Amino acid sequence: MKTTIVSWILRLVAAGILLQTLFFKFTAAPESVYVFSTLGIEPFGRIGSGVAELIAAVLLLIPRVTLLGALMSIGVMFGAIASHILVLGYEVQNDGGTLFILALITFICSVALVFIHKNQISNLLKLKF
Repeated sequence: MKTTIVSWILRLVAAGILLQTLFFKFTAAPESVYVFSTLGIEPFGRIGSGVAELIAAVLLLIPRVTLLGALMSIGVMFGAIASHILVLGYEVQNDGGTLFILALITFICSVALVFIHKNQISNLLKLKF
């Protein structure tokens, strides 16, 4: 019971963060355009990462494939964290490090979800699409 509650809290936090950033990516908000221009992958990187984040968020909220969503989220957030560390810096356009912190929170929640849902690995191998 406790594991289920913790799992749902982690899933809602990670999915909530992933979903709330989509507005900025898909509407070409100046901050988002700046980030992806600085990385040299505007607009395709912005839109592509938005699609990946949307898929990861949806998968996180589906109990049967939470592990898959968590793994996808880890991949996307690893890219975001690496971009901040290597190119953008921790603070982007005077945001106080908010984007970096949100990426870290999402990454940590997703790693915890992988451990909680590691028993789904055999189920994922049997999935038929």
